[in-house]
Amino acid sequence: MKLSISYKHVEGQKPVEAEVERHVGKLGKLLRSYSPDLVQLHGSFAKNLRTDEYSCTLNLSLPTGTLHAIGTGANVRASCKKAFSELEAQVKKHQAKLRKDYEWKRKRPRVSDEVFS
Repeated sequence: MKLSISYKHVEGQKPVEAEVERHVGKLGKLLRSYSPDLVQLHGSFAKNLRTDEYSCTLNLSLPTGTLHAIGTGANVRASCKKAFSELEAQVKKHQAKLRKDYEWKRKRPRVSDEVFS
């Protein structure tokens, strides 16, 4: 997976990088079916100076589509965690659609009221 991260008004990039590496490892397990050269993750961390809130924006480019996630929080780690959890949920849903899980979902037969009378 190709990874690029940018920072805007964020100090202390070492702890942020450690957090990102942990989440990228988890994301990598979900994306094993794709070639590593074709998967790109672009992230940006920014601090809103007016509200003193941090935001993390993630763009994941896959061969089958592009996913976007945004997380905001009181500190950088909280925003990173929210964005990556949102992105993981999107990846799981995207892969379920590609596998056409909706066609394989079992439908229960409708039980009529006559059976219980």
